[in-house]
Amino acid sequence: MTFSAPIASSTTRPAPLEWIAAPAPVSYETALAAMDARAAAIADEAASECVWLLEHPPLYTAGTSASDDELLEPGRLPVFKTGRGGRYTYHGPGQRIAYVMVDLTPRGRDVRAYVAGLESWLIATLARLGVEGERRSGAVGIFVDGAKIASIGVRVRRWVTLHGVSLNVDPELSHFAGIVPCGLQDTPVTSLAALGAETDMARVDEALRASFLETF
Repeated sequence: MTFSAPIASSTTRPAPLEWIAAPAPVSYETALAAMDARAAAIADEAASECVWLLEHPPLYTAGTSASDDELLEPGRLPVFKTGRGGRYTYHGPGQRIAYVMVDLTPRGRDVRAYVAGLESWLIATLARLGVEGERRSGAVGIFVDGAKIASIGVRVRRWVTLHGVSLNVDPELSHFAGIVPCGLQDTPVTSLAALGAETDMARVDEALRASFLETF
């Protein structure tokens, strides 16, 4: 399946931020190509900013800080090296990924503030779903009772952001055993389903959108 068309560039940048929800899992290669094209168009002021909500088939991604010894089961799933920050993480069905493509120039070109904003967005989203999320000192992402429920990995090119966040709604948590998730040894991973919270993806998307508008 090809999903590049819905986030193709236009000749002029519309004012509002565009929200897109993929109707089916999108291959990682397709997503990267589409995201790169859209971010370049945003930098050229030829397309609007965009938040792309999607799922991937089961896979591991290795960020720029990933260490080989953190891939515990190399043959378990496909592995993709990627330009985002961070270490190894898992993506798969039941996990909501939000690729955020926005221009940081009018937002002060402050990458740390942007990452903190993503964390605030996830915490606010979880609150709408009846879950209390929190930050952890020295770690990027969001935790619930000591277990990680959401990850963040970003890249910035020409002051336009790429990649974004992943929220565990109801993924196959056993796949996280094939890696050291985000380099956090002995840190469990949880999901909305494991917490007995909302797992309807449309409602999760509603919470993400409402909280994003409040946060940013």
